Amino acid sequence: MKNIPAHIALIPDGNRRWAKKRNLPAFVGHERGAEALEKILQKSLELKIPYFTFWGSSLDNITKRSKKEVGYLFQIFEKQFKRLAKDKRIHKNEVKISVLGRWKEYFPPSLNKAIEQAMEKTKGYKRYHLTFLMAYNGTDEMEECIKNIVKTKQKVNEKTIKQNLWTKDLPSVDLVIRTGCEDDPHLSAGFMMWDIAYAQLYFTRTYFPAFSPKEYEKAIKDYVKRERRKGA
Repeated sequence: MKNIPAHIALIPDGNRRWAKKRNLPAFVGHERGAEALEKILQKSLELKIPYFTFWGSSLDNITKRSKKEVGYLFQIFEKQFKRLAKDKRIHKNEVKISVLGRWKEYFPPSLNKAIEQAMEKTKGYKRYHLTFLMAYNGTDEMEECIKNIVKTKQKVNEKTIKQNLWTKDLPSVDLVIRTGCEDDPHLSAGFMMWDIAYAQLYFTRTYFPAFSPKEYEKAIKDYVKRERRKGA
C-alpha cells in the first residue's frame, strides 16, 4: 500500500456500550477492548506504520468513573504493559513504547512500575513508536504547555509550543480513527489538539471491542484515497 499514514492516532470508544448491549459487566468490554488492541498493533506492524498512538484513558475516565470500574481498568492496563514488555514482536520489530499523560500521579504503584519497565526495556528502539496516552486530556496538555512557556519566558511560536507539549517527540498525526461513533462523530477533551491540526478523520459506528484489523486497514485505505491539501 502506497502513501500510508506515518502517524495514526486511535480513540477507542465503545467498550462499555459493547458490553451493555450483551448484558455483560463493563469490565468485560474493557477486556475485549484490550484484545482488540493487540490485533490492531499486529496489523500496524504488518503495514509498517512508523508511529501509532493509542488513547488508553482520559483523565476524566480515571477521575469521574466509579472506583470499581477504574480498579478493573488498572488491572487490565497492568496486565497489558507486562505483556508488552515481554512480547517478542515488540523486541523483534524494535518498537519503542512511550506513555504520556498524568499516569504517574493517578495510577497505583504496581501499574506505574509495569509501565516504567515496558518503557525501559524498549527505550533504545527507533524503528517503530508505540505511544499510549494515559490519564490524558488534550486541554490539560495545552494548559501545561502554556504555563511552561510563560514560566520560562520563551518566545511564543510554533516551535516553542511543540517543544513544550507532552508529545514533543512525536510527529504530526496524519490520521485520527475514532470508534463507537453512532450518529455523533466528534473529538473529545481537546485530543492532541496541536498535533491533529491537519489530520484526516475517520469515524466508525463499530464499538472498539469489535473493531477488527480488517476495518482498521479499511480506514487506512480510505485515507490513502484522500487528497490532503493541508490548508492550500
